[in-house]
Amino acid sequence: MEARAINRYISTSPRKMRLVIDLIRGKSVDEALHILHFSPKHASRVAEKVLRSAVSNLQNKDEAGRLEAAGMVVKEAYVDSGMMQKRVLPAPMGRAFRIRKRSNHVTIVVAPKPAAAKAGARRTKAAGAQAPAARAKTSAKKADTKSAATKTAAPKKSGAKESTSPTL
Repeated sequence: MEARAINRYISTSPRKMRLVIDLIRGKSVDEALHILHFSPKHASRVAEKVLRSAVSNLQNKDEAGRLEAAGMVVKEAYVDSGMMQKRVLPAPMGRAFRIRKRSNHVTIVVAPKPAAAKAGARRTKAAGAQAPAARAKTSAKKADTKSAATKTAAPKKSGAKESTSPTL
């Protein structure tokens, strides 16, 4: 189960908003809220509002019981460009420069932390216990190949001197 929140026509350029949204993508909701709350960027206030809305949407959707923010993760977060207001700025010698006032749309999707990931972490720890034996086998193979390479690459020593005359 997942829930999303969309805020449209935010009067910030998409480039500035993406800097903030990239900080929270894939993080837990608690960590993302702390990052946004203490970020000095103006866009972080809007992103925090959207994230809180997405969390609220997921809590209202859950019929089994109240989900805590600590048990949620930011599954997706992206910024799309919105409409652009075009204005004209007078320039010297009768010319005019165009000003584009950009806007954006922010979408944040939150989901509960998967229980399978916790079980998968246990399996990787168990597999990690067997890994040193496998590492020992591969290191022994590498040592054998190194010794074989040094035997074949060793220079041959003989009593006769080779001539080192340059060829033209």
